[in-house]
Amino acid sequence: MKKAVFALVALVASLVNPLMAQTPTKIGYTDVEVILGRLPDAKKIQSELEVTRAQFEKSIQEKIKEFQDKLDKYQKNAQNMNEVLRADSERELQNLQKSIEDLQANSQQSLMQKQQTLLTPVLDKISAAIQQIGKEQGYLYIINSDTGQNANPILLYVGSEEYNVTDLVLTKLGVDPKAAAAAEAKPAATPAAPAAGSKPAANKPK
Repeated sequence: MKKAVFALVALVASLVNPLMAQTPTKIGYTDVEVILGRLPDAKKIQSELEVTRAQFEKSIQEKIKEFQDKLDKYQKNAQNMNEVLRADSERELQNLQKSIEDLQANSQQSLMQKQQTLLTPVLDKISAAIQQIGKEQGYLYIINSDTGQNANPILLYVGSEEYNVTDLVLTKLGVDPKAAAAAEAKPAATPAAPAAGSKPAANKPK
Protein backbone atom coordinates (compact mmCIF):
# COMPACT_ATOMS: atom_id res chain seq x y z
CA MET A 1 0.00 0.00 0.00
CA LYS A 2 2.81 2.40 0.96
CA LYS A 3 4.61 1.61 -2.28
CA ALA A 4 1.45 2.50 -4.23
CA VAL A 5 1.12 5.83 -2.38
CA PHE A 6 4.78 6.72 -3.02
CA ALA A 7 4.38 5.78 -6.67
CA LEU A 8 1.32 8.04 -6.98
CA VAL A 9 3.13 10.97 -5.30
CA ALA A 10 6.09 10.50 -7.62
CA LEU A 11 3.78 10.46 -10.65
CA VAL A 12 2.01 13.68 -9.60
CA ALA A 13 5.35 15.39 -8.92
CA SER A 14 6.67 14.36 -12.32
CA LEU A 15 3.60 15.92 -13.96
CA VAL A 16 3.49 19.16 -11.91
CA ASN A 17 7.18 20.10 -11.93
CA PRO A 18 7.53 20.37 -15.73
CA LEU A 19 4.28 22.35 -15.85
CA MET A 20 5.58 24.84 -13.27
CA ALA A 21 8.89 25.06 -15.10
CA GLN A 22 7.07 25.95 -18.33
CA THR A 23 5.09 28.83 -16.74
CA PRO A 24 7.47 30.93 -14.61
CA THR A 25 6.03 33.96 -12.86
CA LYS A 26 7.47 37.10 -14.45
CA ILE A 27 7.14 40.23 -12.33
CA GLY A 28 8.42 43.62 -13.45
CA TYR A 29 8.61 46.94 -11.68
CA THR A 30 8.87 50.62 -12.50
CA ASP A 31 8.65 54.04 -10.88
CA VAL A 32 5.77 56.08 -12.32
CA GLU A 33 7.12 59.24 -10.65
CA VAL A 34 10.43 58.86 -12.50
CA ILE A 35 8.65 58.27 -15.81
CA LEU A 36 6.42 61.29 -15.24
CA GLY A 37 9.40 63.51 -14.41
CA ARG A 38 11.14 62.59 -17.66
CA LEU A 39 8.23 63.20 -20.03
CA PRO A 40 8.17 66.48 -22.03
CA ASP A 41 4.41 66.74 -21.42
CA ALA A 42 4.95 66.67 -17.66
CA LYS A 43 7.62 69.37 -17.87
CA LYS A 44 5.22 71.62 -19.81
CA ILE A 45 2.58 71.01 -17.16
CA GLN A 46 5.07 71.90 -14.42
CA SER A 47 5.92 75.17 -16.18
CA GLU A 48 2.23 76.02 -16.57
CA LEU A 49 1.58 75.29 -12.90
CA GLU A 50 4.53 77.48 -11.88
CA VAL A 51 3.06 80.39 -13.88
CA THR A 52 -0.34 79.91 -12.23
CA ARG A 53 1.28 79.61 -8.79
CA ALA A 54 3.21 82.84 -9.38
CA GLN A 55 -0.02 84.65 -10.37
CA PHE A 56 -1.74 83.51 -7.18
CA GLU A 57 1.30 84.50 -5.12
CA LYS A 58 1.31 87.99 -6.69
CA SER A 59 -2.36 88.50 -5.81
CA ILE A 60 -1.80 87.30 -2.25
CA GLN A 61 1.23 89.54 -1.75
CA GLU A 62 -0.71 92.55 -3.04
CA LYS A 63 -3.47 91.89 -0.52
CA ILE A 64 -0.93 91.38 2.27
CA LYS A 65 0.65 94.74 1.41
CA GLU A 66 -2.78 96.39 1.46
CA PHE A 67 -3.45 94.83 4.87
CA GLN A 68 -0.05 95.93 6.22
CA ASP A 69 -0.47 99.52 4.97
CA LYS A 70 -3.92 99.81 6.57
CA LEU A 71 -2.70 98.19 9.77
CA ASP A 72 0.20 100.68 9.99
CA LYS A 73 -2.21 103.56 9.42
CA TYR A 74 -4.59 102.20 12.08
CA GLN A 75 -1.83 101.77 14.65
CA LYS A 76 -0.54 105.29 13.98
CA ASN A 77 -3.95 106.95 14.32
CA ALA A 78 -5.86 104.65 16.68
CA GLN A 79 -5.40 106.85 19.74
CA ASN A 80 -6.96 109.84 17.95
CA MET A 81 -9.96 107.90 16.64
CA ASN A 82 -13.35 107.92 18.25
CA GLU A 83 -14.99 104.62 19.12
CA VAL A 84 -17.01 104.39 15.91
CA LEU A 85 -14.04 105.02 13.58
CA ARG A 86 -11.80 102.66 15.57
CA ALA A 87 -14.37 99.85 15.42
CA ASP A 88 -14.88 100.45 11.69
CA SER A 89 -11.12 100.30 11.00
CA GLU A 90 -10.72 97.14 13.05
CA ARG A 91 -13.62 95.51 11.24
CA GLU A 92 -12.08 96.44 7.87
CA LEU A 93 -8.73 94.95 8.90
CA GLN A 94 -10.35 91.76 10.14
CA ASN A 95 -12.33 91.39 6.90
CA LEU A 96 -9.21 92.02 4.85
CA GLN A 97 -7.24 89.40 6.76
CA LYS A 98 -10.11 86.93 6.29
CA SER A 99 -10.10 87.63 2.55
CA ILE A 100 -6.34 86.90 2.45
CA GLU A 101 -6.86 83.57 4.21
CA ASP A 102 -9.71 82.69 1.82
CA LEU A 103 -7.58 83.63 -1.19
CA GLN A 104 -4.74 81.43 0.06
CA ALA A 105 -7.04 78.44 0.57
CA ASN A 106 -8.87 78.93 -2.76
CA SER A 107 -5.58 79.38 -4.64
CA GLN A 108 -4.19 76.15 -3.23
CA GLN A 109 -7.38 74.24 -4.08
CA SER A 110 -7.52 75.70 -7.58
CA LEU A 111 -3.86 74.83 -8.17
CA MET A 112 -4.41 71.22 -7.06
CA GLN A 113 -7.47 70.88 -9.30
CA LYS A 114 -5.56 72.29 -12.27
CA GLN A 115 -2.67 69.90 -11.60
CA GLN A 116 -5.03 66.92 -11.51
CA THR A 117 -6.79 68.02 -14.72
CA LEU A 118 -3.51 68.45 -16.59
CA LEU A 119 -1.84 65.30 -15.25
CA THR A 120 -4.72 62.85 -15.73
CA PRO A 121 -4.27 62.36 -19.53
CA VAL A 122 -0.48 62.01 -19.08
CA LEU A 123 -0.92 59.40 -16.34
CA ASP A 124 -3.42 57.59 -18.57
CA LYS A 125 -0.77 57.50 -21.32
CA ILE A 126 1.80 56.07 -18.90
CA SER A 127 -0.68 53.44 -17.71
CA ALA A 128 -1.46 52.42 -21.30
CA ALA A 129 2.26 52.09 -22.10
CA ILE A 130 2.81 49.91 -19.00
CA GLN A 131 -0.09 47.70 -20.07
CA GLN A 132 1.45 47.29 -23.53
CA ILE A 133 4.90 46.47 -22.12
CA GLY A 134 3.33 43.92 -19.78
CA LYS A 135 1.59 42.13 -22.63
CA GLU A 136 4.51 42.33 -25.07
CA GLN A 137 7.13 41.16 -22.56
CA GLY A 138 4.97 38.51 -20.90
CA TYR A 139 4.84 39.98 -17.41
CA LEU A 140 2.26 38.63 -15.01
CA TYR A 141 2.56 41.77 -12.83
CA ILE A 142 4.26 45.16 -13.12
CA ILE A 143 4.57 46.86 -9.73
CA ASN A 144 4.97 50.58 -9.09
CA SER A 145 7.92 50.96 -6.72
CA ASP A 146 6.88 54.49 -5.74
CA THR A 147 4.03 54.70 -3.22
CA GLY A 148 4.03 58.45 -2.70
CA GLN A 149 5.61 60.90 -0.30
CA ASN A 150 6.44 59.70 3.23
CA ALA A 151 5.46 56.10 2.37
CA ASN A 152 7.49 52.93 2.39
CA PRO A 153 8.33 51.55 -1.08
CA ILE A 154 6.68 48.33 -2.20
CA LEU A 155 10.01 46.89 -3.35
CA LEU A 156 12.26 46.44 -0.34
CA TYR A 157 14.90 44.48 -2.25
CA VAL A 158 15.77 44.16 -5.93
CA GLY A 159 18.38 41.60 -6.90
CA SER A 160 18.64 42.67 -10.53
CA GLU A 161 17.69 45.57 -12.78
CA GLU A 162 16.65 43.04 -15.41
CA TYR A 163 12.97 43.41 -14.56
CA ASN A 164 12.98 47.22 -14.26
CA VAL A 165 10.72 48.23 -17.16
CA THR A 166 11.06 52.01 -16.69
CA ASP A 167 13.26 52.46 -19.79
CA LEU A 168 10.94 50.27 -21.85
CA VAL A 169 7.95 52.41 -20.86
CA LEU A 170 9.81 55.65 -21.66
CA THR A 171 10.80 54.25 -25.06
CA LYS A 172 7.20 53.23 -25.71
CA LEU A 173 6.20 56.85 -24.94
CA GLY A 174 8.75 58.17 -27.44
CA VAL A 175 11.36 59.30 -24.93
CA ASP A 176 15.07 58.42 -25.05
CA PRO A 177 15.71 57.02 -21.52
CA LYS A 178 19.43 57.92 -21.41
CA ALA A 179 18.90 61.46 -22.72
CA ALA A 180 16.02 62.01 -20.30
CA ALA A 181 18.08 60.77 -17.34
CA ALA A 182 21.00 63.01 -18.33
CA ALA A 183 18.72 66.05 -18.65
CA GLU A 184 17.18 65.31 -15.26
CA ALA A 185 20.64 65.14 -13.64
CA LYS A 186 21.49 68.70 -14.73
CA PRO A 187 20.97 71.40 -12.06
CA ALA A 188 17.87 73.55 -12.46
CA ALA A 189 18.47 76.88 -14.21
CA THR A 190 16.12 78.85 -11.97
CA PRO A 191 14.69 78.17 -8.50
CA ALA A 192 11.05 77.14 -8.20
CA ALA A 193 8.50 79.87 -7.49
CA PRO A 194 7.36 80.05 -3.84
CA ALA A 195 4.09 78.37 -2.95
CA ALA A 196 0.96 80.48 -2.66
CA GLY A 197 0.68 80.19 1.09
CA SER A 198 2.31 83.19 2.79
CA LYS A 199 0.65 84.62 5.84
CA PRO A 200 0.23 88.34 6.61
CA ALA A 201 3.27 89.62 8.49
CA ALA A 202 1.29 91.40 11.18
CA ASN A 203 -1.49 90.23 13.44
CA LYS A 204 -4.95 91.70 13.23
CA PRO A 205 -5.79 94.33 15.88
CA LYS A 206 -7.40 93.11 19.08
